Amino acid sequence: MKQPATALHEPKADLLADLSELVKARLSLLVLITTLVGFLLGWRGSIPWVLLSATLLGTALCACGAAALNQWWERDVDTRMKRTAGRPLPAGRMAPADALLFGLFFSFFGLAVLFLFTNPRATFLAFATIAIYVLVYTPMKRLSSLNTLVGAIPGALPPLIGWVAARGSYSTEGCLLFAILWFWQMPHFLAIAWMYRDDYKNAGFVMLTARDTEGAMTARQALLYAVFLLLVSLLPAILGYQSPVFFFGALVFGLAFIACAVAFLRRRTCDSARRLFFASILYLPLLLGLMVMTQR
Repeated sequence: MKQPATALHEPKADLLADLSELVKARLSLLVLITTLVGFLLGWRGSIPWVLLSATLLGTALCACGAAALNQWWERDVDTRMKRTAGRPLPAGRMAPADALLFGLFFSFFGLAVLFLFTNPRATFLAFATIAIYVLVYTPMKRLSSLNTLVGAIPGALPPLIGWVAARGSYSTEGCLLFAILWFWQMPHFLAIAWMYRDDYKNAGFVMLTARDTEGAMTARQALLYAVFLLLVSLLPAILGYQSPVFFFGALVFGLAFIACAVAFLRRRTCDSARRLFFASILYLPLLLGLMVMTQR
């Protein structure tokens, strides 16, 4: 009996879904957006579409490759966490060797695109992103709670990659983009760590929340980093890179973010951590969008 057309397409759809999960498509999309912001802020004049496209493609491929290699490395511990047990590798829908090949291919091809079409400095930053994420941050999660500080480095490099691809050099403004992303990630990650603290503990990850059973230290650090984020976000306007409109916009966004961190400190529940997490998701595109619109 002939199968319905929809049934014939199910394996392909499943493979695409698994590939999307393997490369952490939503996280890679965030990498793409922050890279675009860095490029737009770094370039002056009409947009060079070939250069921009190559920068975005190369960085996206590197992000996908790093994500795949991370999941290949952590395939054993992912089986112990509810939030990751359904991923392609722990669920048995993909062979480890295939995931490793995908990760290596995406990483190599992404670096090749950046090297051929941008410049060596941008390529080095992309290589550093992959190396730190896979070779330092991933194993460090089982050794020290400082892994969060290290993991924020590759997460903060994409806008600097975009900036350097556009300018061909580093600068104070580009480094400020890196600092904003680095400080933003800390309350973002700490909120996640509190929401999934039992999962992380079962997996054997050494997180701050493992010994901070009441959540007081976690919440205090989230608030501290939110305050530093506000201060760093104001620097582009103070140094003359952005207009006064950006200064007041960044001030409002930062104070609202701090208010969510204060609420998390007062009531250290999963709900308050989730609100801080969603506030961080809302904060970043608003700040970066305002930065692009108000640059001088």
